[in-house]
Amino acid sequence: MKKLLFVLLFITGTLFASNIETEKKIYTIIIHALVPQTEEIKAWGDSPHNKEILKHIPGVQSVASPKNASFLLLEKKNKLPSDALIFVTNYRLLEKMQKSAIGGFFWQKGRPNILFIRKNLHKRGIKLPDSMQDFIEDEI
Repeated sequence: MKKLLFVLLFITGTLFASNIETEKKIYTIIIHALVPQTEEIKAWGDSPHNKEILKHIPGVQSVASPKNASFLLLEKKNKLPSDALIFVTNYRLLEKMQKSAIGGFFWQKGRPNILFIRKNLHKRGIKLPDSMQDFIEDEI
């Protein structure tokens, strides 16, 4: 029984670590596509998970306050500075914040989903690379 429990914990830990690494890679691509690398990007996350991911993205400085950030990674709806790019981590939140959020990345049925909102990209003057055009939606 102890061996079975150990194997299950090991597999769960490995899968979780794998998802975190996948998320870091995806967020690295997304953030650098949204904010062309001119200098270090100041980012803030509203959850411990989001803060941990932001700490490990090259070219991104995790800041303590959303007021000092140009990129916000949100798990829940918050009243935040309107001049920062808002990117969310679940579909329902993207629906609620579709007027202000630039897009979202979330897991659905075990698969990663990335969505960008065309009109919000256009308002900000952001042109995504050709490799990301398939992720742009007109509406949510």
